[in-house]
Amino acid sequence: MTQALRIDYVSDIACPWCAVGLWSLQQALAKLGDAVDARIVFHPFELNPQMRPEGEAIVDYLGKKYGRSPEQIAESQAMIRARGASVGFAFGPRTYVYNTFDAHRLLHWAGIEGKQFPLKAALLQAYHADGKDLSNHDVLVDVAASVGLDASAARQVLESGQYTDEVRAEEREYVDMGIQSVPSIIFNEQYLLSGGQAPEAFEQAIRQILAETSPRG
Repeated sequence: MTQALRIDYVSDIACPWCAVGLWSLQQALAKLGDAVDARIVFHPFELNPQMRPEGEAIVDYLGKKYGRSPEQIAESQAMIRARGASVGFAFGPRTYVYNTFDAHRLLHWAGIEGKQFPLKAALLQAYHADGKDLSNHDVLVDVAASVGLDASAARQVLESGQYTDEVRAEEREYVDMGIQSVPSIIFNEQYLLSGGQAPEAFEQAIRQILAETSPRG
């Protein structure tokens, strides 16, 4: 019997572990096959909401935010690259951190258009694999068009400031719920799993949730 499963994925495009987690979650869902009919909804979270438009060198940003040395940052990035490779996500040599608020607005619109998942995946790849500046509207429009969204409509959303209030409200909602780090994945609006877990961890958690919520005759 196939069971429906709602997955609310709270994340930031600038978060490498959010890419690892999403690719890992996809592997887990593939293993579960027909046992689950999953619907993934993405929600905004900004790790660096005050990031200036031109971005900041990742070494400077992480050094100030976490007190890490360049050597520690390089070591951490190597570990993340290895974790990404293990689930099929190829990280590139990204050197800058950019503001992601406009990308979140575009994702909100893509949800209305029924293309939120492909846009989210494409944005993560553009940012982490290709090192693109996702605060740049031209870049965002190109990514939107690459997944079949209307380029002129995407530009209109970006340049009009549309969905600003909706994205801010969602960000506040999840912060008020106590979410402080991402990815935070909420299953069926009641089970929370955090971090870029391994596919096996996601699979085990989902099987347990399905067992607990299975209708009993």
